[in-house]
Amino acid sequence: MKNYQILAIALLALSSCGVRTNQQAGQQADSTKSVADTAAIEKTLTAEMTIKDTIKTGDSVLLKFTVKNNTADTARFCKWHTPFEPLMSKYLDITDEAGNEVNYKGPMAKRIMPPPASSYLTLKANDSLSVNADLLKAYAIDKPAKYTITYNSTGVSGLTVKKSVSFVYIK
Repeated sequence: MKNYQILAIALLALSSCGVRTNQQAGQQADSTKSVADTAAIEKTLTAEMTIKDTIKTGDSVLLKFTVKNNTADTARFCKWHTPFEPLMSKYLDITDEAGNEVNYKGPMAKRIMPPPASSYLTLKANDSLSVNADLLKAYAIDKPAKYTITYNSTGVSGLTVKKSVSFVYIK
């Protein structure tokens, strides 16, 4: 009788290992698919930021964010962590010329994954979409200096911004 109990416990342990292995294989396939999807987005969509070279203290610090679809097909991207949605997250890194990071003072939303269909924007073939964001509404840019802005949310939106932008904030 003891042998049957030991055998049953061993079979139960081995069967649970088999399930775990299948789950891990599924997760690996999902992560591979995710990387492939991101690579496909990068081939179809490009994103860039522009800003005025010099901005006076007290003026709006407007960042223009543009997404372009350079293909003959319709493409889409997640608007989360981009200026295409109301300010909900820190999707930019802003540093001064000494390398000090500017404090983010905006909201930080928690998200469910995967994003629902309503969180995606669609671009027709060879089309583009632009939006302006006033950085003073979310970042503590308060002293004259040269600032550099880098987009940090490729993993959420699927968009890659290859070049950072800089501006000088003067009195």
